[in-house]
Amino acid sequence: MTYQELLESARKNIGNTCKVCPVCNGIVCRNHIPGPGAKGTGDVAIRNYDAWQDIRINMDTIYKQKPVNTEFKLFGKVFRYPFFAGPVGAVQLHYGDNYDDIAYNRVLVSACAKAGIAAFTGDGTNPDVMKAATKAIAESGGVGVPTVKPWNLDTIKEKMALIRAAKPFAVAMDIDAAGLPFLQNLDPPAGSKSVEELADVIKACGVPFVIKGIMTVQGALKAKEAGASAVIVSNHGGRVLDQCPSTAEVLQDIVDAVAGSMTVFVDGGIRSGVDIFKALAVGADAVLIARPFVTAVYGGAEAGVECYIKKLAGELEDTMRMTGALTLGEITREKVRL
Repeated sequence: MTYQELLESARKNIGNTCKVCPVCNGIVCRNHIPGPGAKGTGDVAIRNYDAWQDIRINMDTIYKQKPVNTEFKLFGKVFRYPFFAGPVGAVQLHYGDNYDDIAYNRVLVSACAKAGIAAFTGDGTNPDVMKAATKAIAESGGVGVPTVKPWNLDTIKEKMALIRAAKPFAVAMDIDAAGLPFLQNLDPPAGSKSVEELADVIKACGVPFVIKGIMTVQGALKAKEAGASAVIVSNHGGRVLDQCPSTAEVLQDIVDAVAGSMTVFVDGGIRSGVDIFKALAVGADAVLIARPFVTAVYGGAEAGVECYIKKLAGELEDTMRMTGALTLGEITREKVRL
């Protein structure tokens, strides 16, 4: 399966709200929710993508040849590439009836594990979503990251019991989901969490904990204080707050502030191996990509995911060769023009 064939297949299988654009840049879907659009004006998803395009690559091919090595070590595991599939929820609502969250996570987790990376799975109001996601992760030998939403603490405890049984290598919480309306209507209420509340959750988790939805230095330092092993610089694809900065704009400040004391991921508008290289050069340890993996699943199930991963890997490896950065550690800020 070629990437073009993947897109053509996805257009036949996906719902009307996503147009499966050649590049998923947020323009056509803009503020279409339900659908893959962003909140309010839809500006943030577009800004996420555009900000990466403003960063240029510094070419340098005067170096002694050796093989490119894209291996990435995380929490005691070695992955083939420094990119992961991001969590997506309510796929049936936003992308069409061919998949629900249970079927989507099952395909994504398995395909990513076989390709040498990991998938972050989504969460939902239906308890079966987390049950199925953790089952898929367990069947893949713990290679997956269940992502729990900032529910009320009793609900989080119930979810954590499922998560611990699956023995994942890490757990995440998308704290930025506090802006989703369905969380705010619960009783007891869900949503934002204090440093102390997060610390209690992290202590009970027992494996490295990742906090997704960090957009400020202060947020990163609070996540560190709570005991998080990693943060994901993310604005939820623009779906929870209109008119906030792009992730590329805030990444450097957050990386500098944590100074290597925790792992830093970034997502938001990253669509190619070249974009991945740029994010690593600015200072991220690894990246997450979400919406295009939905296209991959709807377009070809496991074969579609494999196709998209190979595309990203090839683009990343080519960029590394053309800049003389043949290991991930050699991808430094000098390799890009900010």
